[in-house]
Amino acid sequence: MKIALIGASGYVGSALRDEALARGHQVSALAGHPEKLPAHPKLTALKVDVMNEQALADKLRKHHAVISAFSGHAQPDVRAYYMQGMRHILNAVRLAGVPRLLVVGGAGALNVGPGQALLDTPDFPKEWKATAEGARDALALLRACDLDWTMLSPSAMLEPGRRTGQFRLGKDDLLVDDKGDSRISTQDYAMAMLDEVERPRHTRMRFTVGY
Repeated sequence: MKIALIGASGYVGSALRDEALARGHQVSALAGHPEKLPAHPKLTALKVDVMNEQALADKLRKHHAVISAFSGHAQPDVRAYYMQGMRHILNAVRLAGVPRLLVVGGAGALNVGPGQALLDTPDFPKEWKATAEGARDALALLRACDLDWTMLSPSAMLEPGRRTGQFRLGKDDLLVDDKGDSRISTQDYAMAMLDEVERPRHTRMRFTVGY
């Protein structure tokens, strides 16, 4: 498949990039600093500014799917910047005529009880609040759009680890293991995302992955 990956040099984007290449896909790696991307025969590194909607759409044309690992972590107003970028991404995907959009979501918007999201709990880290709120806003944006979309939210702890292939999938509730921990490696998260790209099972919905 021809996959366009937005944010290909980032924390999650790099794991998605490596997984897609390992599976033999042709990857257009869209990043603000493409010079940071490693050389690979199936990788095309492209500089992109998601705020330039038309230029982004031009780079997305003729791909089978777009994966967005876009984030606004480095911006002063993370939530507003992220939402502005997501609106441009949705419009660019539509303009480019790409049939599928897959989005990296956040654990904060997953449910931990009736009517309560993880980000609304008292102990949710303040430094991640704006990012989590942005991901929740993005989900509402996706649910209201006309695209064929999927959002994959990770478990609460997402960090580099092993590629095990041994994980569970859920929908709107935070997954926890028998010790009460909620975690997934970036490698296994990437596996779940590429599984969804290759074999769609969660069209126009959010799902989650965890141990």
